[in-house]
Amino acid sequence: MAAKALTTAHHLGSLALKNRVVLAPLTRGRAGDEHIVGREQAVYYSQRASAGLLITEATGVSRQGLGWDGAPGLWSAEQTEAWKPVTAAVHDAGSVIFAQLWHMGRVSHSDFFGLQPISASAIKADGYTHVRGNIKKDYETPRAATLEDIAQIIEEFRNAAANAKAAGFDGVEIHGANGYLVDQFLQSVSNVREDAYGGSVENRFRLLHEIVEAIATVYDRERIGVRLSPNGMYNSMGSEDNFDSYQYIIRRLNEAGIGYVHVMDGLAFGFHQKCAAFTLAEARANFPRTIIANCGYTEETAEAAVKSGNADLVAFGRPFLANPDLALRIANSWPLAADPAYNLFYRQYPDDNREVGYIDFPFYQATA
Repeated sequence: MAAKALTTAHHLGSLALKNRVVLAPLTRGRAGDEHIVGREQAVYYSQRASAGLLITEATGVSRQGLGWDGAPGLWSAEQTEAWKPVTAAVHDAGSVIFAQLWHMGRVSHSDFFGLQPISASAIKADGYTHVRGNIKKDYETPRAATLEDIAQIIEEFRNAAANAKAAGFDGVEIHGANGYLVDQFLQSVSNVREDAYGGSVENRFRLLHEIVEAIATVYDRERIGVRLSPNGMYNSMGSEDNFDSYQYIIRRLNEAGIGYVHVMDGLAFGFHQKCAAFTLAEARANFPRTIIANCGYTEETAEAAVKSGNADLVAFGRPFLANPDLALRIANSWPLAADPAYNLFYRQYPDDNREVGYIDFPFYQATA
């Protein structure tokens, strides 16, 4: 039997990945009110280290940019120290781990640190976030970021990257997807600025470009990735010019020399239908290095994406929840466990037991 494409090795720059299965970033909300990871996270990530690459749950770069109950951070010394056992556990299990750096922008909330959300423009998103106690609250109207705010945001990403490196992460992924701050600058639906950071796609790309350049003072460029969601409607996103804009954005990221782009090309997270769907083929035409495909992939569709040459790696999210050994199950054609109850995805666990629905899913037991 021919080897599965997903089980073959891949080089991400100088990093040797043992297979092409990626743990997608999954916001699990178990880092407590201080946004500090603990023992459970070390177990959680090491359990899933059969994947060639692990990308952490979205991790806040600052208090200003944090707006999700129990999400972790990387802005403080204490948070940095707490991540060290996590990266060590993953490395001991023979895998590679990147930290996903996250600023929520207009979809953060003042309930957390008393700070009004900021965004590219003062445009409110529809929907809600989870504040302390996992209570849902509607998004607030943000203020438009000043040039001083933008300079501070860039420094926050650089500082978080420096903390990630100190914590032992192999690299970082900039969260530029799903309607968070970087995405809010990239897309015309949420960016109506009239200065150097708004208007044309060239200007809307400027913030992401400057964040990449700042992080490149910390990590080699091959250790930097960017996640993008050109098709997504989550957090009130989706723009009529996305099909053309994202070709430009990915071309510019290629010119910047980053290690990978992580493209949410699948439509399982909702499609805005404002222009043609952006496919992996468009990404590949503009980016010859590593492309990670994501969103709604099955083993079969993932195999096809890699074999087509349009994707090098495929990130799986939901299947990894109840299948911590997902990469092994794919390699051995073992069946997948059923999805857990939806209320176990996030911070819906008994207060005295953070393991429930998190690190209590069994590995597959082969029978004779």
